[in-house]
Amino acid sequence: MEISTKEIDFTDIEGILVGNAEDQQAATGCTVLISENGATVGVDVRGGAPGTRETDLLNPVNLIEKVHAVFLAGGSAFGLDAGSGVMQFLEERKIGFDVQVTTVPIVCGAVLFDLTIGNHTVRPGKEMGYQACRNASNSPFRQGSIGAGTGATVGKICGMDRAMKSGLGCYALQVGSLKIGALVAVNCLGDVMDPLTGRIVAGTLSENRMEFVGTEKIMIESHAEKKNLFVSNTTIGVVTTNALLTKSQATKLASMAQNGYARTLRPAHTMFDGDTIFAMATGEIEADLNVVGLLAARTMERAVVSAVMHATPLCGLPCSSDLQDRG
Repeated sequence: MEISTKEIDFTDIEGILVGNAEDQQAATGCTVLISENGATVGVDVRGGAPGTRETDLLNPVNLIEKVHAVFLAGGSAFGLDAGSGVMQFLEERKIGFDVQVTTVPIVCGAVLFDLTIGNHTVRPGKEMGYQACRNASNSPFRQGSIGAGTGATVGKICGMDRAMKSGLGCYALQVGSLKIGALVAVNCLGDVMDPLTGRIVAGTLSENRMEFVGTEKIMIESHAEKKNLFVSNTTIGVVTTNALLTKSQATKLASMAQNGYARTLRPAHTMFDGDTIFAMATGEIEADLNVVGLLAARTMERAVVSAVMHATPLCGLPCSSDLQDRG
């Protein structure tokens, strides 16, 4: 019998709840993925400017085997405070690592830089992290300029005047009983390309803001300049699956999912991006890691494109659909 691959909703992967909270006026927000029973989690950091929380715990040589939540947030390093709200929410519900006197939730996370859009004095904090947990569910997932993608932008090498609005995207597949999905907040320095068409769908705009100029082309032409013409960026994402994986395998899965970034971000993994991917496995079925890994890259690829295609204009920045509407 032939086994076909079919698209599913990101929240169809059982055992993981997803919630968002944001401040549209300040243009920042956070997204949380909760595993009440704990998930096996790995992480892979490729960019040169990461902002992360509790990633050392994910090293396979360390004690902790299960993680109860992963969050993604704006606010640069300030946004790591959202993790405190996630901790409070889970502790109140006795979800976490049992230390006899209480339960300690194991919460990992990563942040992106969105301080140059909206109000830089407003960042995701404890209250926003808590609210994202309250909003967490397995309802069909909404994409675009929400959650951690609220203040996400792309194409910033020539400054914010020629940048574009991005957002939060997701994509998921099922093959037989295996399910795998990717969720990502796209906030890269450069352009986003759709591998299916070979065309840029969002990125650095020309001076008249009517067409793309190509970030890599600009970088190559100015290769002799050693100035930091742009601030930190960072694309952060999570791959989820119902496969049964060890911590080492989850770490490898996160690494393999980075191929999705490499196929879509031009360029990826620069010194000014903190590109990070977590992998969460709920351990429901046996599966070949090689297959899970290639599907992780495929779902991440489509999630990145979906993030910019679902974005909406904010703070004067156009989105991908604006350029399409102009013909």
